[in-house]
Amino acid sequence: MLDSRPTEDGQAIRRRRECLECHRRFTSYERVEEIPIWVVKKDGRREAFDRAKILRGLLTACEKRPISLPALEDAVDQVERSVRDLAQGEVPTQVIGEQVMQRLRDLDQVAYVRFASVYRQFTDIEGFRRELERLIGAKQPRD
Repeated sequence: MLDSRPTEDGQAIRRRRECLECHRRFTSYERVEEIPIWVVKKDGRREAFDRAKILRGLLTACEKRPISLPALEDAVDQVERSVRDLAQGEVPTQVIGEQVMQRLRDLDQVAYVRFASVYRQFTDIEGFRRELERLIGAKQPRD
C-alpha cells in the first residue's frame, strides 16, 4: 500500500495501492456500510429515513431567512448523526421532528416557529402563543 487517507468529506477512506505482480497502481475506496433507518410514522406506517425530506422541510421553514444552505445541510447532518447514534433500526417521527426543531431553534427563531406551527399542528392562535412564550422563556437569562 502506498497511501491511505480520508476523503474530503470524511465519509470514506481512499487507499492507493500497487499490484505486487504487475506494479500497476490503483485506488480503492472503503465506506462504512450504513444500517438502514426506518421512520415510524404516527399512523404506524414505516418508510426509509430520507435526508432530502428533512432538508426540504428546513428550506421551507427558512424561506426568505438569512440562513445559508451549508448551515441547513449541517443541521441535517447533525439530525442524521443523532438518529444513527440511537442505534435502533426504527425511529419514531417525533424523535426526528424534535431533533429538527432543536437545530432550528439554534439557527433562527422565526424559522423555528414556522416549523413548529406545522409540526405541532397548531389549530388556533393560543397554541402558537404558548410556543412563542416557551421560546421567549428559553431565551431569558437565568439568575
